[in-house]
Amino acid sequence: MQKNKIGLGQYFGRYKFGVLFYILTTIFAGVCSIFVTVYTAKAIEVITFLDFEGAVSNLLIVLGITVMRRLSWWASGALYDTYSVKIMADLNNDLAKQAFKLNSRTFTSHDTGTFVQRIVSDPEKVVNSLADIVNMVANIITSFAMVIYIAVLNVYVGLIVFGLVAVSLLIEMWRLKCRRRNRSRTRAESDKITTLTTEIVRSEKDIKSLGLETKLSEVSAERYGEYKKAVYKGESDSTKFWIGRSSLIEVVSLFLLMFAISLMEKSVITLATFMIIHTNQSNINGFIWDLAGVADRIVDIKVSSNRMFALFDEYEFVTERFGEVNLPEVKGDIEFKNVNFSFKEFEYETDKKTKVKTQKLVSENRIFEDLSFKIPRNTTVAFVGKSGSGKSTILNLIAKMMEVDSGEILIDNTNVNSLDKETLRKTFSLVNQFPYIFDMTIKENLLLAKSDATDEEILHSLKLASLAEFVDGLPKGIDTKVGESGIKLSGGQKQRLAIARAMLRKSAIILFDESTSSLDNFAQEEVKRSIDGIKGTSTIVIVAHRLSTIKDSDIIFFLDNGKIIDSGTFDDLYATNEKFKRMFLAENIDKF
Repeated sequence: MQKNKIGLGQYFGRYKFGVLFYILTTIFAGVCSIFVTVYTAKAIEVITFLDFEGAVSNLLIVLGITVMRRLSWWASGALYDTYSVKIMADLNNDLAKQAFKLNSRTFTSHDTGTFVQRIVSDPEKVVNSLADIVNMVANIITSFAMVIYIAVLNVYVGLIVFGLVAVSLLIEMWRLKCRRRNRSRTRAESDKITTLTTEIVRSEKDIKSLGLETKLSEVSAERYGEYKKAVYKGESDSTKFWIGRSSLIEVVSLFLLMFAISLMEKSVITLATFMIIHTNQSNINGFIWDLAGVADRIVDIKVSSNRMFALFDEYEFVTERFGEVNLPEVKGDIEFKNVNFSFKEFEYETDKKTKVKTQKLVSENRIFEDLSFKIPRNTTVAFVGKSGSGKSTILNLIAKMMEVDSGEILIDNTNVNSLDKETLRKTFSLVNQFPYIFDMTIKENLLLAKSDATDEEILHSLKLASLAEFVDGLPKGIDTKVGESGIKLSGGQKQRLAIARAMLRKSAIILFDESTSSLDNFAQEEVKRSIDGIKGTSTIVIVAHRLSTIKDSDIIFFLDNGKIIDSGTFDDLYATNEKFKRMFLAENIDKF
């Protein structure tokens, strides 16, 4: 298993001077608080001897230190605002970049919430928790100094205070074990909620049209119920420990005051010393609370950082792998040689003692076994067959969105696994059945495919995709925003915009995966003519059920249970393959 080679240190190290100044100013403010307390105590002490001038002098010193403390807090806040944003942005960007590197199988084996929470929420949690730790450490320094100061005033009082701290720390160690376990479970349930919420928002129309509100409400209630249980368990455990620790502190604090009174009665300590002990009792409590707070934040940081940097773990979050072969010009020949491929589902477990992660195969669904075929350059081919026969999987394997278990896929007689990223990305254009349209203008969506495209090229691609007339009728034309996931467009318009993107790229190999499924007959015929118009200039691979889409393909491969059982032109298959003929006759489509 590949170990993580990335950690929080490198992100904070980029801004080490700013972070260092933030820590120093925060701690300096805490040190100022120590002197404020000490000189305030001196003022109380000397005033009991009616030394009013001395009391005023000490309070003037307190005033000066207070001003310095406030200035330090202001500088600390300004530094935090500056560098926390930068560090969070760096983490967000790097995690997002890493997500781009993950292969398709990794995405399909994890929930959306897994990525959203780790990329967006966990970095913020880490940075804020670290800032809390710095502030708490400054408070701890202040409180600890006062605990020492009180202990110096009287050794017996000091022993009581240190005994209280020791017992509280033992309670904290116990509590932290519970908290770490509860936090991990809570974050996992939170991931599931994020995934469900995302799905509900994106499928709002389907939910309403299918009357799924009640069912989805039940699913939501169940998911939120599990999340609520996890949160309740964590909060319940924390409350129990909080009550126990608070009760201990309150009882001991009262005993401490009673003990101090008895010492004062015996003239062991003065009234001023008693007042100092009484006044600074909050520092004793604060010392314990801040120690607990630091421990809490450390748990949060550990949980969040482990989740974030798990994205860099090749064992579970597998990245795409590229070769080093660069083809300056791809002709478009495709060959499958004895390809074997299965969909596999794994579970991952980490040993609590050794921390070693193990992978367990849960299920395996074999799709192809010894699949072989050739597609000559600049030809148009189609794959047909019943659902589940492996048609779309072939397209994903060609574009290396998925990797074969064994065998070879060759592009221009070069193993696709040997090609570098640049060659792979420029070689293929894939138009999915449900293409994703970004929350941009129509023009900006197309420029993603070719950043230097002219308006003339953009309009031509829209015309080829039978979308030009629709765009011309929009008040802002190609500058019209289409909304998140193209929500302002119909299903057919989304597909045509995706087809226009592919047309604009002019890749050597263009893959159409049910890309006309949402088009009406007129639009489909126009897109078919568009595809026919680029025949001979690119290798076109089509997965479709509709006859009109594949009728004029140079060759059709007929798939059944992951095997090519026949191939030929449409007329050949229609005349000789009864399964093929029945499949299209069932659609009531006239072959002529």
